Amino acid sequence: MSETSWESNTAVETVNEAASEGGPQTHEEPSALAVSADDFAALEERIRRAVELVKRERQARAGAEARSAELEVRATQAEAQVQAQSPMVEQLQNELHALRAERDQVRQRVERLLKQLDTLEL
Repeated sequence: MSETSWESNTAVETVNEAASEGGPQTHEEPSALAVSADDFAALEERIRRAVELVKRERQARAGAEARSAELEVRATQAEAQVQAQSPMVEQLQNELHALRAERDQVRQRVERLLKQLDTLEL
């Protein structure tokens, strides 16, 4: 409803109320009504802004909830992958330890052989 039609409807209602109460009509009522209409327009604008703000916040919240749900799914999948790979990781670690131990043994053998070669050359 536009402001001018609202003002005219409100003015008619005010006149009807004053007439039904039997009170005298004064010339100050329309100016007070105009201020009231301006206040109402300002209030209406504030309400529109508040509604828009609430809409934007709801959209932002819905987006955040969707991202959160997606990240939870990703985290669950990553956790499942880690658990699935855990035995493989353990096996690889055991293999690495065995290879390091074997390398140390080979190094010790090579050092012994080099010492034996050194003693032969002297």
